[in-house]
Amino acid sequence: MKSMTSSTPDQQATTPDTQADAASAPAPAPAVPAPAGLTARALLKQFQQQFPSFRDCLPLAIGIDKQILARLPEVDRKLMRAALGIHTGSLRYLRVMEKAKVRHDLDGQPGAEVTQTHRDHATQVLRERAKKEAERKKAERETAAAEEANRLRQEKLNLLTAKFSRKG
Repeated sequence: MKSMTSSTPDQQATTPDTQADAASAPAPAPAVPAPAGLTARALLKQFQQQFPSFRDCLPLAIGIDKQILARLPEVDRKLMRAALGIHTGSLRYLRVMEKAKVRHDLDGQPGAEVTQTHRDHATQVLRERAKKEAERKKAERETAAAEEANRLRQEKLNLLTAKFSRKG
């Protein structure tokens, strides 16, 4: 099976179970043509308006990209994958995936089980992000402290210069 992105295991090829679910899915939502200047974020917004799984931030079925293409064949694959990457990489989605038991199709219908591996991956990504954010904030605090120390040093030098200058 071929993985679409290396960032999330959620976006792997369709399993036979999800193919059967897709075949028995209700009639597709009316297709909205993709404008020429559509961005991944705009496409994601469109998905959120059209599909309950995106709107409610439910764990997506493996192979959801094939379900999307079946319903919206005019969607650019590269743009769709970028939109899926934004969605599945969001903090909200990862937090849902940490505790999820079941995946959902485009209509929000439950499907395959979420594996422990996928829950662990979500937890790991969230920990890494929290660590990076903590490091970024620490660096900001250190930079601000260094700037304040330099400002105070400069202020003291100016006071000493004024006190001992021969001009006064």
